[in-house]
Amino acid sequence: MSLSNVSWVDIPSSGRVALDQVAIRLHPVDEVAIAKTPLQAGTVLESSSSDAVTIRQFIPAGHKIALRALAAGEPVRRYGQVIGFTTAAIAPGEHIHSHNLGVADFERDYAFGVDVTPVAVVAESERRTFNGYLRPDGRVGTRNMIAVISTVNCSAHTSREIARAFTDEILAEYPNVDGVVALAHQSGCGNRIGGEDYALLQRTLAGMAVHANVGAYILVGLGCETNQIADLIRNYSLDAGNGLKPPPSLNIQDEGGIRKTVQAGVGAIRELLPEVNRVARSPQPVSELIVALQCGGSDGWSGVTANPALGLALDELVRQGGTGVLAETPEIYGAEHLLTRRAISEAVGQKLVEKVRWWEDHARKHRMEIDNNPSVGNKVGGLTTIFEKSLGAVAKGGNTPLTAVYDYAERITERGLVFMDSPGYDPVSATGQVAGGSNLIVFTTGRGSVFGFKPVPSIKVATNSEMYRRMEDDMDLNAGEVLEGKTLEAVASELFELMIRVASGEQTKSEAQGVGESEFNPWNLGGTL
Repeated sequence: MSLSNVSWVDIPSSGRVALDQVAIRLHPVDEVAIAKTPLQAGTVLESSSSDAVTIRQFIPAGHKIALRALAAGEPVRRYGQVIGFTTAAIAPGEHIHSHNLGVADFERDYAFGVDVTPVAVVAESERRTFNGYLRPDGRVGTRNMIAVISTVNCSAHTSREIARAFTDEILAEYPNVDGVVALAHQSGCGNRIGGEDYALLQRTLAGMAVHANVGAYILVGLGCETNQIADLIRNYSLDAGNGLKPPPSLNIQDEGGIRKTVQAGVGAIRELLPEVNRVARSPQPVSELIVALQCGGSDGWSGVTANPALGLALDELVRQGGTGVLAETPEIYGAEHLLTRRAISEAVGQKLVEKVRWWEDHARKHRMEIDNNPSVGNKVGGLTTIFEKSLGAVAKGGNTPLTAVYDYAERITERGLVFMDSPGYDPVSATGQVAGGSNLIVFTTGRGSVFGFKPVPSIKVATNSEMYRRMEDDMDLNAGEVLEGKTLEAVASELFELMIRVASGEQTKSEAQGVGESEFNPWNLGGTL
């Protein structure tokens, strides 16, 4: 149904009320509607297109109502797509949730490329601009920061101490420098040189080192770790990154301990500050934005309000020549066919399917099920299965063609909508997207994720007004207004304008509170020796 006609009303605890006043049926074939407000047992939902439905037990807002009788084992649809299979017979008006809905294998029609719609790209002379930092290689940053990159967990504390030495008072002398950030982590040793974890970590650290938001960086190690600084520099040619001189490199053991290493690191950054400060913001085309599309703490409204609004904003960004990066492979599971049908070639579609198959094998290997992905908060918010969560998540990708599929932290070079293989865990996924080149993050949330990610700004979009009002200090935009009469198009337009302002330097709510250093979390496959 059209969300533009949806509005909130005062609902009686029982009695008769029109279905479309208190619930949303998203597609004509759906067996469920989504409660917009808590519904009490005995309330009768009337509809001109179907029989009246009597609510049989209390149903929380954001949760699913059965619209017809369902036998055990029947598929249940939302968005016109399968979200699961009944595990028991269900009567009209019953609450459909984890107690009576589960997952099972079912055929997905990958039909590579059949839904590709050409993009009406805006002429370069008419494209929107933002104020960004132009780098020597032509890429554009949305922030201008100095990174202290730890090669191993053993140098994490030292790296943080170096970064903390640069207070707001010190940085006030350098108005074009947006901060000094420590990129510390819990890996870097205990794995095989050249192994999968080793390669993943090095690719991630190298991606952060040469990121468009990083004006300069230093590397800090312990000295005896597996992930040697010299190997990282050699493997990824970091001796010529960002057009600057080779990065200062410090080993705690060589420097004579933590205190001396901190002193040396502070001295190195003091030398870099004037050079980084010489780069000022200038008007740059919006086509230089690479936006990481993230959702976390999702609820029953994520796929109705914030995610489709982000998808519309992405469609406009792609029209402007920009790029959106969808990720979290376990959170497209059961909905991947909606992306393969938009793949620009069979090769792109097949690569996405290969990633999905890898995750199926990975889950079996570790005695897990991909349906374990929905969290406690997801389920309290109305989501039941991974299929349902995934169908809402892919809405962040809008309607634009899928142009490429990347490995984790791989350098993003294609424009348009691309996909990056990653876990569904937000910090790990976002770390890969940023290491691949994303210079802006839009993060939708229904339960209230307080996410930030230095050195890239993260815009948080609330899916519902109740949470937005409760956590307004942390939320940048309220997409819950879609449920109160505002159109998806209007919210998407607001979001697109906010993306441009943030890319130009406006602080997000997470940046204003200093959030974002601890969220750097490279993917560790678990091969610790």
